[in-house]
Amino acid sequence: MPWLVVSVMNSRVCFIGAWLRREAPLSELCVRHGISRKTANKWLVRYRSGGMLDLEDRSRARHTQSLTIDAETADLLRGLRAARPHWGPRKLLARLRLDHPERTWPAASTVGDLLHREGLSRPRCKPAREPAARQPLIAPAAANDSWAADFKGWFRTADGVRCEPFTVTDGYSRYILACEAVARPSCATVQPILTRLFQAHGLPLALRTDNGNPFAHRLGLGGLSVLSVWLLTLDIWPDRIAPGRPDQNGRHERMHRTLGEDAARPPSATLPAQQARLEAWRQDFNTNRPHEALGQRCPAVLWQPSPRPFPPVIRAWEYPPDHHVRRVNTKGYVVWRDQPLYLSEALRGETVALAPRDDGDWAIRFRGFDLAVLGERANQLRRSGLARTVRPASGEPGAAAARN
Repeated sequence: MPWLVVSVMNSRVCFIGAWLRREAPLSELCVRHGISRKTANKWLVRYRSGGMLDLEDRSRARHTQSLTIDAETADLLRGLRAARPHWGPRKLLARLRLDHPERTWPAASTVGDLLHREGLSRPRCKPAREPAARQPLIAPAAANDSWAADFKGWFRTADGVRCEPFTVTDGYSRYILACEAVARPSCATVQPILTRLFQAHGLPLALRTDNGNPFAHRLGLGGLSVLSVWLLTLDIWPDRIAPGRPDQNGRHERMHRTLGEDAARPPSATLPAQQARLEAWRQDFNTNRPHEALGQRCPAVLWQPSPRPFPPVIRAWEYPPDHHVRRVNTKGYVVWRDQPLYLSEALRGETVALAPRDDGDWAIRFRGFDLAVLGERANQLRRSGLARTVRPASGEPGAAAARN
């Protein structure tokens, strides 16, 4: 014999039938059918007004749609979305609130529903990402604490010319300081751009980059390249991410995605036209594009120049008296105890110093940074990661040079 299936509608009809037959007082009928007195009164009122047919479930839709977007608001949203096809609901609302502060705007979820209904958005898959193996050395707490630099990745303009945008941003404000198309990634193309930025905006405390050319050299002592040596002479820390971990420079990488969407696809007809497009996009990014991580403020609101000026002349570093100072020759060698010792060709022409350590070995230093350790007995050079030494106190040798 099959199980007896009782629907909710059948239970309501049975309750109304028992009440019509006066089988028991209402309170007892409620207990028998497992409902409250309030529920019983509700269905009795429905039965009296519409009979058995009114015992069916009614629609739960709102009688009034006060939360719908009015036509004028929807038109403003559609217009901005058409002009900014890669902006999401939060960024669209942030920009419209700045442009029309007198209006009342719907929630971001409501705007998202509007974009979805009208086919103006599509779901974006977000792959899971493991946390970084280590935190970046510099966590910016103010403008110019850390800049970031990288190459977008090359493409060709419509006339076949190679274009590789070189970008520099402030890590705290996300302000884009430079977005310039270069032919090849090299120190000869990057250093003049950085020099102009340093002269115009002052010096940052650190420059975060990857480990590729021209920012680092995998065979160089301490990963030094010609460019990173130049940065050290300006007392700018080369804040390199771990190899294979672009997520440690995620802010910059995310900006590159926006650059590609807004200013590189499709490429312009010529390289000058592409550069003009990149510069217009940079200005727009800094002044008009709200940033969620900045509380929907634009980068230009938080950006300010650095108080550290670019020095017209880089002063020679004064090492403490117990350091043995050596000049690096054109091939990257110094003479130590009448024997040639190879350091790095990136240091040619610079002065380094060997400082005694408590364990008897020698620390090889360049200005205020440790590069490696030289063994006392085996005279072996043990490479180590670049490390900043303790800065000289005021009045000690090297203090004036450290401030400049």
